[in-house]
Amino acid sequence: MDFGLSERARDHLGRLQDFMDAHVYPAEPVYAAQRAELRAAGREHHVPQVVEELKVEARERGLWNLFLPDCEDPAHGLSVTDYASLAEVTGRSPGLAPEATNCAAPDTGNMEVLHLFGTPEQKERWLTPLLNGEIRSAFAMTEPDVASSDATNIATRIERDGDHYVVNGRKWWISGSADPRCKIMIVMGKTDPEGHPYRQQSMVLVPLDAPGVEVVRPLPVFGYQDQHGHCEITFTDVRVPVENLVGEEGGGFAIAQARLGPGRIHHCMRAIGMAERALELMCERAVSRVAFGGPLARQGVVRQQIAESRMAIEQARLLTLKTAWLIDKQGVQAARSEVAAIKVIAPRVALDVVDRAIQVHGGAGVSDDTPLAAMWAGLRTLRLADGPDEVHVRSVARAELGRYLGT
Repeated sequence: MDFGLSERARDHLGRLQDFMDAHVYPAEPVYAAQRAELRAAGREHHVPQVVEELKVEARERGLWNLFLPDCEDPAHGLSVTDYASLAEVTGRSPGLAPEATNCAAPDTGNMEVLHLFGTPEQKERWLTPLLNGEIRSAFAMTEPDVASSDATNIATRIERDGDHYVVNGRKWWISGSADPRCKIMIVMGKTDPEGHPYRQQSMVLVPLDAPGVEVVRPLPVFGYQDQHGHCEITFTDVRVPVENLVGEEGGGFAIAQARLGPGRIHHCMRAIGMAERALELMCERAVSRVAFGGPLARQGVVRQQIAESRMAIEQARLLTLKTAWLIDKQGVQAARSEVAAIKVIAPRVALDVVDRAIQVHGGAGVSDDTPLAAMWAGLRTLRLADGPDEVHVRSVARAELGRYLGT
């Protein structure tokens, strides 16, 4: 296995690191101040101006849509392994860098879906403005009334009525849907409740302003309100043209798998980026903070926390890179077990590292004076997003035992 970056990726990585140092990290306090001003004005989910400024700078530097290799230039040349290292860097500033480079979820997954399965008309209307960073989007799959980790449970109905589909149901944790720039959702529901369990579901494009769509509330995460929002949404007799079907009827489950596989690589590498930054903050705190007659770095327990963090990060990174390499060489299906494994390991490792960093920071670690508390909240949520840990552990066990059971 070769995890070395291509020449093109090394060039991107150098420019991205310079962009982070020169623009993104200095913008973090500006972003926080602007969000506070918007919140005070009753505009909690409006985008701070500094984000738009960063997007302009990133695009001028050629740091744009890096997750989708041929979105603008067929010779772009970035493999999944190449992009993994770039995603790690953007994860160091998770609230700014992914969006600044137009590589933020859920837009990335939605753009991939439209890129792979969208009609020419769907691409022109929705994919192009997403690629240009002019609008945001959402992916409506999870439901409050069923265990959505098993997608066959999804109860939202999508029924054909002449030249339209009619959508009825209730979704929640629909990331991005509180942002005023969010204009379109990919909604997953059942078109054939009596069909094969994996052919019952379909996906349709539903504009946020379609009659019958109600954004009930944005849900906080451990007290944090994400700028883009994670919303509960109801659909009551929502009518969309049959042309809004994504792919084919009954293809929703397969599309979801295609969407979520590569996206988990992105999530995991960004999680490792958060872990790296947390470890840096931990080390800086350990050498600068004095207790019991010397710096914390002299304490054996602190040294162990730092060492354990470094070793765990390296292991998680190698497993994630192996998974990216497998996808590049053999495709997503061949890497299914590894994708499931990293979805458990990377957030778990990052959460542990952030937790240790919080401990070394003491009271400052749970305040907003450092990014650690927000990182912890995001990473803890990631152990549920795109399927809870238990589902992925089950997948790994099934693959491992399949060799013995002949399944």
